[in-house]
Amino acid sequence: MKHTDICDILKDTEKYIDTSVTVCGWVKTVRDSKCVGFIAVGDGTALGTLQVVIDKESFGDAEKAMKATVGSSVAVKGKLVRSEGSGQSVEIKPESFEILGLCPLDYPLQKKKHSLEFLRTIPHLRGRTNTFGAMFRMRSELAKAIHAFFGSRNFTYVHTPIITGSDCEGAGEIFRVTTHDFKTPYKTEEEYYKNDFFGQKAGLTVSGQLEGETLALAMGKIYTFGPTFRAENSNTARHAAEFWQIEPEVAFADLDDIIELATDMIKSITGHILDNCPDEIDFFERFFEKGLKAKLQHIVDSEFAVIEYTDAIKELEKATVDFQYPVSWGLDLQTEHERYLTDVVFKRPVFVINYPKEIKSFYMKQNPDGKTVAATDLLVPGVGEIIGASQREDNYDLLMEQIEKRGMKKEDYLQYLDLRKFGTTPHSGFGLGFERMLMYITGIGNIRDTIAFPRTTGSLV
Repeated sequence: MKHTDICDILKDTEKYIDTSVTVCGWVKTVRDSKCVGFIAVGDGTALGTLQVVIDKESFGDAEKAMKATVGSSVAVKGKLVRSEGSGQSVEIKPESFEILGLCPLDYPLQKKKHSLEFLRTIPHLRGRTNTFGAMFRMRSELAKAIHAFFGSRNFTYVHTPIITGSDCEGAGEIFRVTTHDFKTPYKTEEEYYKNDFFGQKAGLTVSGQLEGETLALAMGKIYTFGPTFRAENSNTARHAAEFWQIEPEVAFADLDDIIELATDMIKSITGHILDNCPDEIDFFERFFEKGLKAKLQHIVDSEFAVIEYTDAIKELEKATVDFQYPVSWGLDLQTEHERYLTDVVFKRPVFVINYPKEIKSFYMKQNPDGKTVAATDLLVPGVGEIIGASQREDNYDLLMEQIEKRGMKKEDYLQYLDLRKFGTTPHSGFGLGFERMLMYITGIGNIRDTIAFPRTTGSLV
């Protein structure tokens, strides 16, 4: 049915004042009195709603309209006028009011406030709340900003496989893909996989990086933006089994180049959200993180710091803080360490560079010192790491050495190794967890609340 989106009316009320409009949506609130009824309708396109004023003496369908319950879907046609009451600038005087789908009184969202934990139990309905309506609109807008950023810089958007035969990170935390029944006649693992769909072991991708590199070394600058999967048995607020990653790969780029690209991207997409989602930012600041807007503006305006991993360890060792996890050269930084660096030492985002090679992935470029790799993590205040980046190893012998040292199968990486034989070049890339970026720009504390249908250990709701 033809209707006007509520977001368009709220953005340009003067255009619609004293005209007839038709809106469709769901009833958010109902207030009834002897002579007048007030029904707030939202359609999901905006945080705000439109109030429909039911004059029981003059509106012929008043009795029918007032049967609309919270959650019911309705179509309303009427004149948009300036509101005489407080709380809204305009309202609708209805000419017709149709209940499309009546909602019973056991609708779970009758109350105005619900815990995020409760709302996770009803993922099919939580999008109708202000919190998740705002989240999913911001998710959409952030995705637009990411595509716009890379599109303006001559990057090619590529789609890398979801089903893969290799574990990019070498950690083994991958979901297996198989077509075999629960009971099979195969007695060995080799026989099992040989007779499976692909004739070998297969799993869901943990990263599009390896395939992305092959395309970057043909097209110069590419990025992937898609789902990735980790079979990590973790129940923390920052981990999900299915999440989305943005992974650019750039030929003829060293670590400094990729740091510059990551900086520009974070500033650009954060600025886009500030410009295009003011109502949602105000909402999240009011209910989830005080000072959120100022924090995001600080990201846009500040110069990101850079510190050597070795110097970061020294800063942590002299800190007068009782860290839960130990600090010493050679150990990876924990979230508490990362937040100390951003929140206390620098008070702004910081790139930690040149990590010990033993704690980083096999594909990272070894530095001349033989101890570290040209890798960096971008740490931001309040969260910690949101980007992992590195210059990729372009030396065949050094890459082969790491594959063998880590007990990885050479045959799984033959094409990747070929790139170091046929016209190799310095190249770099990074990965940004899309949901973690959403956590940062909204102040939401749990990754489960940034994605419509979260997949976590023990949960497939």
